[in-house]
Amino acid sequence: MTESDTGLRDRLVDVGVALVAAEGAQALTLREIARRAGVSHGAPRRWFPTHLELLSAIAHRGFTELAGRAEAALGDGTAAPGAQVAALARVYLEFARDNPGMYHLMFRHDLLESGHLRLRETSLPLFGLLADLVGRARPGVDARLVAGALWANLHGIAQLWAWGSLRLATGADDVGPLLETALDAHLGAGR
Repeated sequence: MTESDTGLRDRLVDVGVALVAAEGAQALTLREIARRAGVSHGAPRRWFPTHLELLSAIAHRGFTELAGRAEAALGDGTAAPGAQVAALARVYLEFARDNPGMYHLMFRHDLLESGHLRLRETSLPLFGLLADLVGRARPGVDARLVAGALWANLHGIAQLWAWGSLRLATGADDVGPLLETALDAHLGAGR
């Protein structure tokens, strides 16, 4: 693959990232990405033989950005494990709020199961970090199960908040109290 090939491949992914941000995951068609990249509608197939592979490349960018935000939020890693879990949870909810189209794309089961671009190898380390921190915050529990329940809770908060359901049901004007309640439920009130 030449440098110009790599450049076009990256441009297609860049266009997809911009498109998902502007119009959501449903707008991500090979034809539309090619049109916006200024290439023929068949050109993306050279680098992405299937639509799933292009979607995976775009989702990979989302996981990379989320991992970068998580790393920045944890800083030098010297904060108490419970405080680090809270920081990761905030980053997760902020990412979902700031990037709804990408967030939706990243957690599509068909992408994660496909094995394209090894998305599991990109996403699972984030979960592993959360599980490690939960284990240090709550010794003696099955940290993977508690982390899984917390992640499911956070994912539900993010999705239901985006839909407006939680605002309607709770009357809350921000996710802060919901986040604190979820953290208390999974890590204990004295975290």
